[in-house]
Amino acid sequence: MATKIRLQRHGAKKRPFYQVVIADERSRRDGRFIENVGYYDPTKNPAILKLNVEKVIAWLDKGAQPTDTVNQILKKEGILEKAAQAA
Repeated sequence: MATKIRLQRHGAKKRPFYQVVIADERSRRDGRFIENVGYYDPTKNPAILKLNVEKVIAWLDKGAQPTDTVNQILKKEGILEKAAQAA
């Protein structure tokens, strides 16, 4: 089972916010997930990001692959560097 770290969309029309989740790559975007590790709200200025860094690093160590958008978010927050140092 290949796992992905990806965004799950919530919120109203034109007012999105996202849950950062660990999910099987075969599941739907807003479908079943394994674990919720945080949220991201791009509508605020500046955008709000709240992550459980320990869980994200643990899942990266287990082989979970972030999607392109999540990869950019993790890189911006410096979490990918922490995961590389931990490994």
